[in-house]
Amino acid sequence: MRKLLKYLKGYVKESIIGPLFKMLEASFELFVPLIMANIVDVGIRTEDTAYIWRMCAVLVFLGVLGLTCSLTAQYFAAKASMGFGTALRNDLFTHINSLSYTELDVIGTSTLVTRITSDINQVQTGVNLVLRLFLRSPFIVVGAVIMAFTISVKMTVIFLIAVPLIALTIFLIVKITIPIYKKVQSVLDRVMLLTRENYSGARVVRAFARQEDEKKEFQETSDSLKAIQIFAGRISALMNPITYVLVNLAIIAILMKGGHEVYSGSITQGEVMALVNYMTQILLALVALANLIISYTKATASALRINEVMAVQTTMKDDAGAEVKLPDSPYAVEFEHVSFTYAKASAPSLQDISFKVKKGQTVGIIGSTGSGKSTLVNMIPRFYDTTQGEVRIQGVPVREYPFAQLRGGIGTVPQKAVLFQGSIRQNMQWRKKEASDSEILEAISIAQAGDIVEKKHEGLDFKIAPGGKNLSGGQRQRLTIARALVGNPDILILDDSASALDFATDAALRRAIREKTKGMTVFIVSQRAATIKQADQILVLDDGRLAGVGTHRELFHSCSVYREICLSQFSKEEVESLA
Repeated sequence: MRKLLKYLKGYVKESIIGPLFKMLEASFELFVPLIMANIVDVGIRTEDTAYIWRMCAVLVFLGVLGLTCSLTAQYFAAKASMGFGTALRNDLFTHINSLSYTELDVIGTSTLVTRITSDINQVQTGVNLVLRLFLRSPFIVVGAVIMAFTISVKMTVIFLIAVPLIALTIFLIVKITIPIYKKVQSVLDRVMLLTRENYSGARVVRAFARQEDEKKEFQETSDSLKAIQIFAGRISALMNPITYVLVNLAIIAILMKGGHEVYSGSITQGEVMALVNYMTQILLALVALANLIISYTKATASALRINEVMAVQTTMKDDAGAEVKLPDSPYAVEFEHVSFTYAKASAPSLQDISFKVKKGQTVGIIGSTGSGKSTLVNMIPRFYDTTQGEVRIQGVPVREYPFAQLRGGIGTVPQKAVLFQGSIRQNMQWRKKEASDSEILEAISIAQAGDIVEKKHEGLDFKIAPGGKNLSGGQRQRLTIARALVGNPDILILDDSASALDFATDAALRRAIREKTKGMTVFIVSQRAATIKQADQILVLDDGRLAGVGTHRELFHSCSVYREICLSQFSKEEVESLA
């Protein structure tokens, strides 16, 4: 938790004023029993009505002052904690975005969502309660004991016995519940994971009629979370009855001992009542302190989880601002003995890959599922760093580029078409913020997505739902291709991005890219041999290795892996034309 205190740096004033006003409110509260004692011992005993009204006015005045101080403390504590939470949330979001795909794969998306939402909320609540109560509760306990001491030294012994017993009870209950609350956050991660998977994969779940199975698994996980929380709640529920029993026993002792002292004339009836009030104040303060400790414990557990993410350092450092001067190289992309293994994987996904691509060439990449096609193209924009070997863009190793320069010249269309909530225009301006409508419409035309805009009454202002849910799979793919084309990147990567398109649209798309993107180096990842047969160069991958490099006709005769793919996809006449 100490590591996160730096986020209160801009709220030092609020962090001081809040606790001080809360302590000031506690000071006014400590005077109330003494005034009540005077009302009994002076006003009621002497039947001085005027004195009683004056003291009641003082009580009202103290109440108003206390309320004002309390509201002031609440305001500043809330301002500091909200500012703390906002700064921490922004910093964590920035840090997560600085992590490479490698770190994100290891940590996991669901736990990152939990940590940036639930965990930060827990820490924010903890900071709020600490600022409000960390001075008030101890001040009330110590102050009440001191005030009791000023009334009667003999009677204070009861306080010195009762307060440690109450504190010990609270301490034991809190100590037992601390590990349980830590476990709650871990189970919450699982709930978040199941929720995310079911919502994002709703179509798959329903296609396989697995709703009942998913409901059962979610119910079991939710029941587990509920059971843990109920168990913690039952232990915490023991706090009030046990502490109230101890306080009531102390009050009985005060009344019994006080009765003897009043009879002997050592103290007055009003002072006995004041002692009872002080004991009640101690109870309320200790219970509040216990709730503070529980909230602080939850906040500490969440802070540890946040610090775990903050401690993860990216393996890819971005030398922002240091723009690379490009040499006059004839090659757009070069792979030199590249190998790559995913984190925690037992075997490499790519092994000793070497090839060169000239500027303006179209490169097709084909292979069986899991052969490493997507992994290979992810090396070009440096989404992952090579385990061995080197990738060069225009003659310069990708590790030497700042991310903005490297990725600014690359248009990437991932396997899964992702669109964001907003208008078509806003989605098209992701690569180039200042892109004009004419540039956008040109890219949309190349991507064979012109009909999407034409059929929408709003045109480029048509609002896309989150995740593009109000568009078909083919429409989403064409728009993501158009988004990558805006700004005319030097390199275009199509990672199996036409899988939802029919053959005619796919052919028209490839023809438009070939004819209207002169000088652009294009990588096409596909499962279809027909999609890449016209490429200048085809890379055939087999279990992470490069099985062949060449043109369609060359590979059909020289590469058995490619020949098998063609035989499984082409008609007999098409195969015979290549023989």
